[in-house]
Amino acid sequence: MVCVAILTIRAEAQNRGVYPLGMSATNAGLTPGPGFTYVNQLLFYSRDHAKDDVGHTLPVTGENYVLMDMNTLAWVSTKTLLGGARYSAAATLPLAKNSLTSDIQGRVSGGGGFADSYYLPLILGWSWERLAIRAIYGLLAPTGRFAPSGSNNVGSGYWTHALSSGQTFYLNNNKRLVLSAFQMYEFHTTQEGSGIHPGETFDLDYSFLGSLPAPKDVQLQIGLVGYEQRQTTARTGPNISVAASEERYAVNALGFAVTSAFPKQKASLGFKYFKEFSNRSTFQGYSVQLSGSISF
Repeated sequence: MVCVAILTIRAEAQNRGVYPLGMSATNAGLTPGPGFTYVNQLLFYSRDHAKDDVGHTLPVTGENYVLMDMNTLAWVSTKTLLGGARYSAAATLPLAKNSLTSDIQGRVSGGGGFADSYYLPLILGWSWERLAIRAIYGLLAPTGRFAPSGSNNVGSGYWTHALSSGQTFYLNNNKRLVLSAFQMYEFHTTQEGSGIHPGETFDLDYSFLGSLPAPKDVQLQIGLVGYEQRQTTARTGPNISVAASEERYAVNALGFAVTSAFPKQKASLGFKYFKEFSNRSTFQGYSVQLSGSISF
């Protein structure tokens, strides 16, 4: 299941896209069974290094974290279309708390509350014996608190259209080795009140998991995970210098994940840890992510 919400960073100091990286790294192509599914994801991002445009560490100290609690309700149809695709839709309502401060930029953001909400009116999922694919359109609405000169923003102040896809491939017939990938492209609109247009963003999550011995009614996986993010177009608008417009942030991370599924209870739990490296024009740190879901 894809859940997407805003990283609470002001666009004037843009150094990330709106997608919380790593969320869809595992089993990205799978569609839940027909009916309703509730997903809760608790995401913590901590960053204690600032990187310049060529990846050098800047002499910056300060507190820099984002904590997000995202609640998603998804519905999956019993009917199929377009060659067996199952239709579904979802909505994500997030709560966020952030404190982003650096010696270079000062107080970038520091606030808490209801953040930007994400709506996915179109999700199509195909499933075969060893391959599952999803195609998704989503819209991020600027429902979080935002003011161009505010120091306690929780939202972005602009709309984002997102096209994404997830794929899960089983490498052997017993489905004990699983390779998954998730891609998203973010199309940002102009920020309200500032006239700034953030650069567009490409996101990539991925994982390679293997099944572990477990009781008959439990499915347990462990393996490697990672994420990437690249700014693809320039940030433009009032007070954006030529040098700032030419910068392109880049994010890289590797880590591990443990997932467990309980088919009888129609529930699942997950844990992921990511360590970032070789970032450019952004902060660098780590992420810890917990997730749980139940279908009914």
